Amino acid sequence: MTHFPLHRLGRAAFGLLTLLAVSGQAQAIDITAVTSPGGIKAWLVEDHSNPVIALNIRFTLGSADDPAGKAGAARLLAATVDEGAGELDSSAFQAALKDRSISLGFRAGMDATHATLMTLTDTSADAFRLFRLALTQPRFDREPVQRMRQQLLAAAQRKDRDPSSQARRLWWRAAFPDHPYGRSRDGTVDGLTAVTVDDLKALHAGGLTRDGLTVSAVGDITPARLAAVLDDLFGVLPAGRKLPPVTSTPPRTTGQVYVKIENIPQAQVVFGHAGIDTSDPDWFGAAILMEIMSGGFGSRLITEVREKRGLAYGVSAGLAPLDHSAVVIGGTATRNDRVADSLAIIRAEWRRMAEHGPSPAEIADAKAAIIGGFTLGLTDSPAIARRLTGLQSLGLPISYFEDRPARINAVTADDLRRIAKRLFQKDKLTIAVVGKPVGVTATDSLPALN
Repeated sequence: MTHFPLHRLGRAAFGLLTLLAVSGQAQAIDITAVTSPGGIKAWLVEDHSNPVIALNIRFTLGSADDPAGKAGAARLLAATVDEGAGELDSSAFQAALKDRSISLGFRAGMDATHATLMTLTDTSADAFRLFRLALTQPRFDREPVQRMRQQLLAAAQRKDRDPSSQARRLWWRAAFPDHPYGRSRDGTVDGLTAVTVDDLKALHAGGLTRDGLTVSAVGDITPARLAAVLDDLFGVLPAGRKLPPVTSTPPRTTGQVYVKIENIPQAQVVFGHAGIDTSDPDWFGAAILMEIMSGGFGSRLITEVREKRGLAYGVSAGLAPLDHSAVVIGGTATRNDRVADSLAIIRAEWRRMAEHGPSPAEIADAKAAIIGGFTLGLTDSPAIARRLTGLQSLGLPISYFEDRPARINAVTADDLRRIAKRLFQKDKLTIAVVGKPVGVTATDSLPALN
């Protein structure tokens, strides 16, 4: 990945902040839906005040698509797809990006691979040409593949030793024992070692396709030019995925407790259960409830666990919607002799919310925080492009920017009490602890990690 030199990017990256006049006024963003002659769709925020163009692209290829026994394949693909393409080897390709101040990168998550491109307008033709090469003609030469493999192996080994990473992996493996979500999304030493160049080529050909493609553009580009760019970049990609489908499934969370003994002074805790999908009519209500439960200072968990009792420095929980499931997941870190107390408080707050719901004051504060905080992360054009891609991938319309406050305010107290009973399942909180917790008894044997 090559990044903009700061001296060239400077203030230009922040030019689109003018689109966000006041926090909470997301409707100030003017979004245009663009469809290319070839039928490829994108959202565009057009702004010509600065000579910068940012693209964010989502492909439906993630760690859930890793071949069996090869956890980390999608991550390795993302790390190598721009390490040489077409006639350019890795050094020449990276030099071409650097010489033109082009930032290009790929990153694989659980469900998707995101590509990001940022370029100055006067070098955009070269940027699009290089991006197209990476998408259509990656070389996967031995040296860069091995180099990036070694980097990912080093990261995997660090995470293997990290208690917080261990706790997260343990929870996901327990919640999804027979599903790709239960595998390490970052890769394992054995999995990364086993990935071959043929595996990378198969993932590339089968997963970087137009099926599920989501594109956002922000900056100094017109709808007409973007339409032409869409066909040039993506029109030659295969139309459909050619990878085994990933099944949709709820997590297996039945209140089980897993404990991995590690001689560390502070235990790492991950907890969670089934959540609510973004397509569910109760999604907005669930988001409000999670803001009340864990939205920062003043939220229930922070107040009860940290401020009143000093059991932990931080504790958090949130909704994690996935392409093929939905979970509520949270975590904390606390002294081994305080793990039991912390878990008791978390379970108690889960029960209290389910039984009584939120107070009117909590509802008002949470709605204001959610509405007002929507644009706070939109600090530059790449951030705006990333947000647009996320909204598109959830199937939301352009009008969501304008409609969002009304949708949130439309959720009533009665709605929230009903949703709270559905969402907060105290007896189904599955817990993973790494450390030497006092007074916490495992109820199930440790699942094998892969």
